[in-house]
Amino acid sequence: MARFLVDIPEEDINRLDSIARAEGKSRAAVLREAVAEYLAAESKQGFERYFGLWERYGSTVDGLDYERKLRGEWPDVGAFDPPHKKNDAA
Repeated sequence: MARFLVDIPEEDINRLDSIARAEGKSRAAVLREAVAEYLAAESKQGFERYFGLWERYGSTVDGLDYERKLRGEWPDVGAFDPPHKKNDAA
């Protein structure tokens, strides 16, 4: 296990000590648990962190409606006649 030196505001230290006392743990144990929980939560935030992204930034547009509108601009694939291969018999 590694050790490190970190500056933490006094009010956070007081809260940390209160939590440690209430849980019957050392300050270091509470910090280790907090770091472990933070890292676990951070690793789960793959693509999930992007769900609701538009709404978080004030957009009222429904993402699926927007996608359908964009796809509606695409030409109908059935309207194209696929190229025909020539069978060259040698």
